[in-house]
Amino acid sequence: MLYTIQPLDPVAFKLGPIPVRWYGIIIVTGIIIAYFLAVREGRKRGIREEVFTDLLIWAVPIAILCARIYYVIFQWDYYSLYPEQIVQIWRGGLAIHGALIGAVATAAVFCYKRKIPFFKLADIAAPSLIIGQAIGRWGNFMNQEAYGGVVTREFLEGLRLPDFIINQMYIDGQYRHPTFLYESLWNFFVFLLLILLRRTKVKQGEIFFAYLILYSVGRFFVEGMRTDSLMFFNLRAAQLVSVSLIVISAVLIFVRRRNKEIPRYSE
Repeated sequence: MLYTIQPLDPVAFKLGPIPVRWYGIIIVTGIIIAYFLAVREGRKRGIREEVFTDLLIWAVPIAILCARIYYVIFQWDYYSLYPEQIVQIWRGGLAIHGALIGAVATAAVFCYKRKIPFFKLADIAAPSLIIGQAIGRWGNFMNQEAYGGVVTREFLEGLRLPDFIINQMYIDGQYRHPTFLYESLWNFFVFLLLILLRRTKVKQGEIFFAYLILYSVGRFFVEGMRTDSLMFFNLRAAQLVSVSLIVISAVLIFVRRRNKEIPRYSE
């Protein structure tokens, strides 16, 4: 059977000569949804909305900057030849681990300045972070990036995927694993687990560490299927970071559990 493959237009609309890309719209949508979820939970935990607004003003641009720097560093062989493309983030190329480093560092400094317990804020934000990531992966879909190895159309149809996803996964003359989708679905699942974890007797910080562990588990396996991984001495950088986050988070949970003075999340 012959199929007409028509990829989706990455440009949503134009404001005069300026193209507005779906990538940016989706990323912003994820940030907005994450923000309102954090504000809603923050009210229950005694943190005012202005705190999240002020943090967002600093954390978002710094996270985007760090995400781009992280990506460019690992792709320097390319960007050293085309330095004018370094600022073209609308074409993709934001590394989530770089964004996470930037956001967490910003939040740590912010909490220190405002005298807010960091782990209290981090626990509130963790489900928001993962839902934002789940939504953001669809920006990769629109840009036809973050995909996996070659598969057949029959394989994709066997996953019961709609035609618009299957057609978008036709890249460079071959169908590809929709690894963006695998990670997005995993992140939605992690979001639900973190919401359920709030109802248990966890200590402050453990929801945040659970987020790091669960996200990293999924990312490790999905990264192994991707063909565009950032590399570090012939190893996949994302897998190295994921393993490190899993080990460090698990150790910190164990160590902090022995400290009786650490309050529970609900306190």
